[in-house]
Amino acid sequence: MSAAPARPRPLIDALLPVAALVIALMLFSLFVAMEGQAPLEVLETIFAGAFGDAFGWQNTLLRAAPLILTGLAVAIPARAGLVIIGGEGALAFGALGAAAAALALAGSPNPVIWLGMALAGMLAGGLLIGFAGALRQWRGVNETISSLLISYIAVALMNHFVEGPLRDPASLNKPSTLPLAPEAMLGNLPGLDVHVGLAVGLVCAVLAWVFLRFTIWGFTVRVVGGNPRAAAMAGLAVTPWVIGLCAAGGAMAGLAGMLEVAAVHGSCNASVLVGYGHAGILIAFIARQNPLAVIPAAILIGGIGAAGSLLQRRLDMPDATVLVLQGILFVVLIAMETLRGRAWRMPQLPAPRLAKATPAPEEPA
Repeated sequence: MSAAPARPRPLIDALLPVAALVIALMLFSLFVAMEGQAPLEVLETIFAGAFGDAFGWQNTLLRAAPLILTGLAVAIPARAGLVIIGGEGALAFGALGAAAAALALAGSPNPVIWLGMALAGMLAGGLLIGFAGALRQWRGVNETISSLLISYIAVALMNHFVEGPLRDPASLNKPSTLPLAPEAMLGNLPGLDVHVGLAVGLVCAVLAWVFLRFTIWGFTVRVVGGNPRAAAMAGLAVTPWVIGLCAAGGAMAGLAGMLEVAAVHGSCNASVLVGYGHAGILIAFIARQNPLAVIPAAILIGGIGAAGSLLQRRLDMPDATVLVLQGILFVVLIAMETLRGRAWRMPQLPAPRLAKATPAPEEPA
């Protein structure tokens, strides 16, 4: 009897990130127990620091604003089968471009300054990661390696310009570009102590989701990501799509750098590099490259990061302890990916064996 056809496991696949989170929390509990801490107390402190009160939510959402954009920087190219991990460099380049645009537009109306900074930041980040896509298509260079190496170059260039040609002479101990005027800083959302960058990230995530899911161009992206050779044989221009999606992802990270300059720091300096670009890789993996799912994933990772200071104050643990949790979660997620998409078969019972009928003896004539 032939075996039953393999059946997909959509529900199990959807629960894999949840299972990864649970396993990561268990492994993290083992780690803190080995450090002499009570695991339940540590986990409770992390939750309190992230979501326990209004102050915790404020810090979480402040971190989530750039994390949404750096998560999109990985998720958007991934829809075309590309693994881009240069978000940190694109954020740095975007921050540098935004600061340079602010200097060039000094004295202009604030909306003009903000628009110029946003365009400059997106252009800088887009060119950086788009170059990694071009290297892949035209020279056969792996985009993961090239985006990582380009990221280091971008950070070095940012430090060069911040400490050299664009340095504010008044920034002695901490080299920075000339600061924005206080009135040129981006404000907070109405009723919240969180800057408007959160709304920008939410809008970008929703637009990316609509584009990829409900438009013919999004269908094209899925075809290119599913089988580039088949897409090329079907007449699709694969190379422009690959480079364009890389540039779009870099533009999101560059916009995150602009928001850090215009809404948080007021200038471009080393403080903009706090690992948001690297955390975006984890966020995209949790979200399964779904732009809409990037939002809750960014809030989760932002909350974990926001709880570091509370761990230090209450339990005298290093604030970098939360990075251990993020690292464990990332490793577990990668391990769980090996289970995704596997099919299962219904167990088959052996067919009953029918006894052969014994012919009745013939009666004598």
